Amino acid sequence: MEMMVCPMGSSRLFGTLAQTLNSAPLVQQDYYPEHQDPDQDPEGLEQANPDQLLRECEEALQNRPARPHRDLVYVADPTHQHQYRNHEQQNTPPIRVMTWNILAQALGEGKDVFVRCPQEALIWAERKYLILEQILTYRPDILCLQEVDHYYDTFQPILASLGYHSTFLSKPWSPCLDVASNNGPDGCALFYRRARFSLLSTSHLRLSAMMLPTNQVAIVQTLRCQETGQRLCVAVTHLKARSGWERLRGAQGADLLQSLKAITSGPAGSDPVSRGAGGGNGTEGVPLIVCGDFNAEPSEDVYKRFISSPLGLGSAYKLLSADGQTEPAFTTWKIRPSGESCSTLDYIWYSHDAFTVNTLLDIPTEEEIGPDRLPSYHYPSDHLSLLCDVSFR
Repeated sequence: MEMMVCPMGSSRLFGTLAQTLNSAPLVQQDYYPEHQDPDQDPEGLEQANPDQLLRECEEALQNRPARPHRDLVYVADPTHQHQYRNHEQQNTPPIRVMTWNILAQALGEGKDVFVRCPQEALIWAERKYLILEQILTYRPDILCLQEVDHYYDTFQPILASLGYHSTFLSKPWSPCLDVASNNGPDGCALFYRRARFSLLSTSHLRLSAMMLPTNQVAIVQTLRCQETGQRLCVAVTHLKARSGWERLRGAQGADLLQSLKAITSGPAGSDPVSRGAGGGNGTEGVPLIVCGDFNAEPSEDVYKRFISSPLGLGSAYKLLSADGQTEPAFTTWKIRPSGESCSTLDYIWYSHDAFTVNTLLDIPTEEEIGPDRLPSYHYPSDHLSLLCDVSFR
């Protein structure tokens, strides 16, 4: 379908969406109304042209410095390459998975103090285009976002117009609400391409620690691949931040692993918090992909729990290292009043007996990140996005 192009290089579709994007923030209850199903995508949206939207993002960002180039790196594993060739011969494209803590707008402007980041670089009117540009550049099949406080007015309508189904779960006590000019609570959001997957079940989890509910959440969805009929379970989470909370993170991780075991080994929709179209379809042994900001270095208990879990999980980004056993040097790098912090906190976990990792999006160098670290005029968040292509074995 030919798209009408308006003056200033803005498409008719994007102009409609931009009216929503640029509207004034609504009060909290408008953003997470009790009657609204968080899985319900808006209807009647004109389907967007992703190439056109990407060009419009680039045009909106033309006065910003060039973004760091990141390469897709093939994993140097002969077994993997054989698997990948087999899938190529079967004409089954790999599944592209992206996870990203995008930095909640209210926190970036109102609570997190990035002492070397100009306030102008954080203005939502431009920063949203940096986030959308990266999503449109890589076009994942599955997208897991954390610290989302512009779900209903930005990410849900735009990604729905690009063919994604989505669900959102806010933190019970979001720190965004402590900021005067907030846009509602932040939380996790999970998106998948409707053309690639159908939904079997959804679970919204509030993570517990020592039998007590916490402020951290997770979304778990069981999907069926439209092309192969194979099932997979995808989870997104964001664990408790800050040093001193290591035991709590360990307990949250243990609670999440227990829930994932129950969801992947029982019938779809059988667990009490599940809502979906399981219809009695069994999900025994469903392979897992777990994404998120764990706020934990590899030395922490929660990392060790995941790497040694009986669910058989591997960390995709270890495969970037020469020995295949070492996590990246960092996934977040920021400077706050308390000092400089360079840490590995973000992960893509996968069932290593069920999936082969084909490619990974590499990590920028220190020079590419720049002396002022993250966020900045050329990068919208204090966390790097992680992305991998996986295939069923």
